[in-house]
Amino acid sequence: MNFFSGILYHFRGLNLALKNPKLLLLGLSRLIAVVLLMLALAGLILYYHSAILNLLWTRPESVWLIWLWHVVSWMLTLILIGLSGILAYLIAQIIFCVLIMDLMSRITESLMTGRVREPQKMPFWRLFFFLVRQEIPRAVLPVAAALIPMILGWLTPFGPVLTILSSAMAVIFLAWDNTDLTPARRLAPFRKRWNFLTRNILFHLGFGTPFLLPVLNIVFLSFAPVGATLYHLDKHDHQYRWMF
Repeated sequence: MNFFSGILYHFRGLNLALKNPKLLLLGLSRLIAVVLLMLALAGLILYYHSAILNLLWTRPESVWLIWLWHVVSWMLTLILIGLSGILAYLIAQIIFCVLIMDLMSRITESLMTGRVREPQKMPFWRLFFFLVRQEIPRAVLPVAAALIPMILGWLTPFGPVLTILSSAMAVIFLAWDNTDLTPARRLAPFRKRWNFLTRNILFHLGFGTPFLLPVLNIVFLSFAPVGATLYHLDKHDHQYRWMF
């Protein structure tokens, strides 16, 4: 049931975010920040497409090789655009979106419990660097979890199995990136937060499953902090019951 509970909390959070103007605006802001950065990086790659390819393989004069050169050219472009999307997500996540995610989590907690629990108030810049320090491993782990098995899949005959494994690992860590917001703000030790992830793997797999849907995954990622905060409050605080 933990797997299906994860999916349920994800869409409960999305439902709440779409009904609350503040959460809706913040989620759309996060979505726009990621999309604009992705378009900017992809545009740079397309602009310097020929220069990048010439560094790797100068255009051959033989008519027998020119077709292969064109195939390699566009395969390289697609790979670089994919990498630019990953890089855009990491940059936007660490620099911009970590603040938006924390604010969405705070608003959700305030809506559900009437207050925001945190051990101490921090000045803005101290809070910012604290959030960035928490976010770096949470943002890097999903990328590493997806890319390393994928590369191993290219080098071994276990590609299909490793592709499924890498996708599962990536969505688990992406889900944890959101469920970790509340305990991190409450200054829970990292080991305790990590143990929370390992004890609730199926929930995080279910919560992260919508992230596997192409294009829509960016939308689901933008509003995921709401459902993740609801789950943490319901599991640990027991201060509210869902009425919708």
